[in-house]
Amino acid sequence: MVFPAKYPSLNATEMTDEARHALIRVLRVAFPHAGVPDGPYERTADTILTEAQNETWFRVALTQGLLSLNQLADGDFRALADEAALKVLRRVEGTEFFGFVRRTAVLNLYDDAEVWEALGYEGPSFDKGGYLHRGFNDLDWLPDPRIEFPAGETMPEMAPGATGAPRPAAQDHTPDSTNQPGTTSSDMEEVKK
Repeated sequence: MVFPAKYPSLNATEMTDEARHALIRVLRVAFPHAGVPDGPYERTADTILTEAQNETWFRVALTQGLLSLNQLADGDFRALADEAALKVLRRVEGTEFFGFVRRTAVLNLYDDAEVWEALGYEGPSFDKGGYLHRGFNDLDWLPDPRIEFPAGETMPEMAPGATGAPRPAAQDHTPDSTNQPGTTSSDMEEVKK
């Protein structure tokens, strides 16, 4: 396929700063988080570029995808407003290029401590003793739950120190002739002795 003169060739776009900035723009549009600084997006773009350099198939898919974005944007994808850029990305979301970018971004962008901080995630807890004694009840980012009962009903009384719902009354599970096939009542009397 020959690109018109206004579009760079496949090799000219390969792994340039322009490609890096276009990839950062793709990540910002595809994974929009206003509170996340540029660093995680830049690091994720660098990871994608490194993977593309190490694997010819990824490099070709990435390069062709970035060229396609510029073609669909009638020039420079980076210059599009967010809404227009999102429309362009929706047109390529089924391509190998976008699949490669999405897979790599999900695994790397959301494994960045700066992203965790911006989104309010405190990070893994296993190295700090687990969540039971560290943040298990720390749900200050969720609203308080509403507890409503239908008209005329009240919350059931619980024994002091009880933590669960009231239990149903215990049932007698003594075997009898109705639930033990082939057992007579005299057999049951013998078992009870």
